[in-house]
Amino acid sequence: MQFIDLQTQYRMLKSEIDANIQSVLDSAQFIGGPFVQELEGQLAAFVGRKHCVTCANGTDALQAAYMALGIGAGDAVFCTDITMVASVEPAKMLGASIVFCDIDSRTYNLNAESLEQQVKAVLAEGRLKPKAVVAVDIFGNPCDYDAIIPVCEAYGLYLIEDAAQSFGASYHGKRCGSFGKISTTSFFPAKPLGCYGDGGAIFTDDDGLDKLCRSLCVHGKGPGGKYDNIRVGINSRLDAIQAAVLLPKLNALEEYELAARQTVARRYNESFAGKLVTPHVEEGYVSAYAQYVLLAEDSAQRDRIIAYLNDAGIPNMVYYPTPQHTLPVFQNEPFYDETFPNANDYCTRTFSLPMHPYLAGQEQQKVINAVLEVLN
Repeated sequence: MQFIDLQTQYRMLKSEIDANIQSVLDSAQFIGGPFVQELEGQLAAFVGRKHCVTCANGTDALQAAYMALGIGAGDAVFCTDITMVASVEPAKMLGASIVFCDIDSRTYNLNAESLEQQVKAVLAEGRLKPKAVVAVDIFGNPCDYDAIIPVCEAYGLYLIEDAAQSFGASYHGKRCGSFGKISTTSFFPAKPLGCYGDGGAIFTDDDGLDKLCRSLCVHGKGPGGKYDNIRVGINSRLDAIQAAVLLPKLNALEEYELAARQTVARRYNESFAGKLVTPHVEEGYVSAYAQYVLLAEDSAQRDRIIAYLNDAGIPNMVYYPTPQHTLPVFQNEPFYDETFPNANDYCTRTFSLPMHPYLAGQEQQKVINAVLEVLN
């Protein structure tokens, strides 16, 4: 049993993927080229953005976004306490200070009230300039943008959407990746849309930001090309072979994989209702279910379930075992008396089960039965 079954997906798409890869090999055009151009157009259309800039990975996408918005020393960047370090790592590298905010106790996404509280604390201290908010659509579940956007507007903050886990998800009819001044995603293999290595993308409706990000991703190139360097940039381009892999996978995601993820989640939800805390998806939201996350009664129950699953050979994961504010790398970041009760509670009880669009009912039932045996 696979936690995320990429082998079955490849067998389903083998002929298309193999043909595309062979075309790249035959052309010997491994950087840029028609597959990258086609993919950028299809990604932009799928998300509903004017521009898409592909790059080498999701962290680079965020770094280019931070650089394009001029984020650096003296700036405060606000982010949810439950995410991966990559959401804010580039901002810290650029000299910004990271201010974490608590999560919503039901969706595990950025809590708008905590966000505003932290912005006010930064303003009251007067040492840092509130500059940007990173809204992470955690586990594929969209953030509450109707609550977050007004806070950003009230305090003049850039909104950056980190849609690394939510590609394909939607919020009241709008695709994730379409929110904020700029948004990013990751094509790490385990993501809802993943390549066969690393990859990422930047989305924006702003012509100037599109041009700037394209420059930043190729060593700060100018109008004269890659040897006309007009700014400090990075080297971050999506390989043509990865674009060739992603094109058929994007079609599959849209045609049937998103629906299949809903079916798998629904079977889990029905089985665990009233026994464990199942994912909460608000009305009008569609989650991409990058992970299927449950909350146990307490850490002891969680640990018993994980031990039983391990003994049964059933893969499982903990996303994430540690709130960001407790990580050693962030120990010198501003704290502002936030106690993070929801994030701390979440980390003591969370665990995740196999989730992918090719999880057959019989195989999933084995997972369900194992969890229920522990609970009973």
